[in-house]
Amino acid sequence: MNNTIIAVDGTGSYRLYLTITTDAVKEASRIHGCTPLASAALGRTLTAAGMMGLMLKGDSDRLTIQFKGDGPAQEILATAYPDGSVKAYIADPSVDLPLKSSGKLDVGGAIGNGTLTVIKDMGMKEPYVGRIDLVSGEIAEDLTQYFTVSEQQPSSVALGVRMDLEGLPAYAGGMIIQVLPGASDECLTALEDMLFYMDSLTLLIKDAEEAEGEDKTRILMDLIFGKLPEEFRPLILDEREIKWHCDCSRERMEAALVSLGKKDLRQLIDEDGQAELTCQFCRRSYRFDRDELEAIWQKAQN
Repeated sequence: MNNTIIAVDGTGSYRLYLTITTDAVKEASRIHGCTPLASAALGRTLTAAGMMGLMLKGDSDRLTIQFKGDGPAQEILATAYPDGSVKAYIADPSVDLPLKSSGKLDVGGAIGNGTLTVIKDMGMKEPYVGRIDLVSGEIAEDLTQYFTVSEQQPSSVALGVRMDLEGLPAYAGGMIIQVLPGASDECLTALEDMLFYMDSLTLLIKDAEEAEGEDKTRILMDLIFGKLPEEFRPLILDEREIKWHCDCSRERMEAALVSLGKKDLRQLIDEDGQAELTCQFCRRSYRFDRDELEAIWQKAQN
């Protein structure tokens, strides 16, 4: 079922990406055994990457977001594709800090000071790389700054992950609003007022998921934008699905072994006689015995 809307308003002033990613965030949290704080940080990053992946044009394009800081979470990385598939990991899924004075999870404290890097591999000789210093480490604010500084695309990013009483993700989603060339001042003013008075995104997602009807993201869009003047409301262009999917494979792990180089691979065979590689995204393990390693070493000679 589609969980993501791509839309533009009637005056052509802004483009909207709106998504409910509860299922994908639950899966990522389960795979990595995340604390509530790690789930919030990972879920926000995964959600943002999923929406940004849908902005890519070519079927084989790939986008990677990396948050790297001096906080206990260390690093969060997500990779997304134009078909809506996304995978992500957090270096320390056990990270835990006291709540902020507002009662919210301290995602910024978990990441700390550092950088946000966005890599777009679009089949050209070199990938596009954009990098900024983190503004807050809260993910959405940093991505808002990234769009403005690195892509010269004025944007507003909202992301949220709400936990249940057991500390597991209950609701998750996100929204990216991008201002288009020639935007109407009246529309932008109405948008700013709407965002200022808007309820918590995760509370609105909760209301949408609990409402009657199957088109939860459409319900969410109405809850958020329904009070705007009609000409400024978003008109749906496309509906897509953002989903958790890891594309690791034995062949890719073989390539990783080859990348060690002939000398190190030979040493691995002679000293250990086996190898076990684990995908950092889905935690799936791939084991290679001596005969398999010898065959890979032979391939590396060519």
